[in-house]
Amino acid sequence: FFFSRILLSDAAMSLLSDLVNLNLSDTTKQIIAEYIWIGGSGMDIRSKARTLPGPVTDPSKLPKWNYDGSSTGQAAGDDSEVILYPQAIFRDPFRRGNNILVMCDAYTPAGNPIPTNKRHNAAKIFSNSKVASEEPWYGIEQEYTLMQKGVNWPIGWPVGGFPGPQGPYYCGVGADKAIGRDIVDAHYKACLYAGISISGVNGEVMPGQWEFQVGPVEGISAGDQVWIARFLLERITEISGVNVSFDPKPVPGDWNGAGAHCNYSTKTMRNTGGLAVIKKAIEKLQVKHKQHIAAYGEGNERRLTGKHETADINTFSWGVANRGASVRVGRDTEKEGKGYFEDRRPASNMDPYVVTSMIAETTILG
Repeated sequence: FFFSRILLSDAAMSLLSDLVNLNLSDTTKQIIAEYIWIGGSGMDIRSKARTLPGPVTDPSKLPKWNYDGSSTGQAAGDDSEVILYPQAIFRDPFRRGNNILVMCDAYTPAGNPIPTNKRHNAAKIFSNSKVASEEPWYGIEQEYTLMQKGVNWPIGWPVGGFPGPQGPYYCGVGADKAIGRDIVDAHYKACLYAGISISGVNGEVMPGQWEFQVGPVEGISAGDQVWIARFLLERITEISGVNVSFDPKPVPGDWNGAGAHCNYSTKTMRNTGGLAVIKKAIEKLQVKHKQHIAAYGEGNERRLTGKHETADINTFSWGVANRGASVRVGRDTEKEGKGYFEDRRPASNMDPYVVTSMIAETTILG
């Protein structure tokens, strides 16, 4: 009897898997569009799906939609309707076929961006003719920590205890070092399928911590792609039965925190004589250090201590190949006299719309 129940369970699971992976294009032209937006905390990703009559590749051809903002901390109960504006389309690696993921931002019924809509202001900055002519490129290094479900503790760590000290885990190989690689690889391929410009992944210094890189991507698309990459990671960890944390210091003590370093260049920085432009841009960032820190992620003071490859939060510094500085200039950039620089201050829970547009505003319009 017990054995038959196991077989029945396996058969049911097989049928469920078949239905999940059903190819709709064999029987209908209709597609599923997953509308994705950012909730009231600024880090909670929300989504819901709708059926459309056929394939869509242009976000302007998609219908606006609405949701209950009182349930996401973005509207009052007596006036709860918030409107979703489709902004960018990606292929759906879960449903596949012609089904799509749609990155949206949120507005009042009167057409005004709600306070938590950070994309709207970023789009205004990137559409400025001076900014657009500089073709700002971004490469975001998104660090994150995989956590045990139901326990606020990294995967692979003994509950209430600690693994061996940092050292062997960064880019490590082996079951005791690369903890969660199957999730990381699934996410990597899902991003490529979706059309995200993911340029690589690696294990980080703290065990259970990983990083993916998005870029180089120009302008507002950098924020869109990082948010969709985060959505895919949340969905894959949901399937895997683990949680993902973007906390900048998930484990107190002698363990590395999690950042979202932002690599940045403009057209003039990438051309001959660009190093001088980079140095002027860094000077502008130094003047606005406090404003940037305030917008670079909640809890960042727990990470930016001057230890574990960070600069102190209260002091701006820059250097060539210096991972303990606020801003790092690469050896290749120094040697070639042009290229990009890395702002190492943003926390892992930063809003990429805010960080990318703020850097452009400070360095180009400031």
